[in-house]
Amino acid sequence: MVLRNRQHPTMPEQLHARVEACYQQAEAFFKQPFVRPEVCFKLRGQKAGVAHLTENKLRFNLQLYRENQDDFLKQTVAHEVAHLVAHHLFGPRIQPHGEEWQLIMRGVYELPPHRCHSYDVKRRTVSRFIYRCVCPQGEYPFSAQRHALVAKGRRYYCRRCKVTLSFTGEHRLE
Repeated sequence: MVLRNRQHPTMPEQLHARVEACYQQAEAFFKQPFVRPEVCFKLRGQKAGVAHLTENKLRFNLQLYRENQDDFLKQTVAHEVAHLVAHHLFGPRIQPHGEEWQLIMRGVYELPPHRCHSYDVKRRTVSRFIYRCVCPQGEYPFSAQRHALVAKGRRYYCRRCKVTLSFTGEHRLE
């Protein structure tokens, strides 16, 4: 059994606490209750957070949180909660980063309404399979997934010369 020092909350506990604080701020501002969302940490890649409006769910990228804790808690969590609050207040027809969302970011959270984060995202190495057509500049790097579809019989064509693209045998790591 592992005993944890309760003076230092875990990363998920900190995120949950910040989500709750954002909701309490919104409730005080708008003078109405909001249903709390499901919060999960199964987000990878370049996105720091995602709000699933119709599911009332927030997903966060723990790796980006680990690397950018202060800004992530302050800006990213409020950004995603603001999406759910805006959806609840104004309905599904609003723009994701439109004036309603911006109002919440500025008015409720007193934060700049940045659409995107500026965290350093380490890109993983990806395989590219090189396909060609008869055009002089006709080189097409295919993902492993698209290359596998070609192996199963799918065909892709050059938009210029209309010739079926063929695998050169060349494979690169980018």
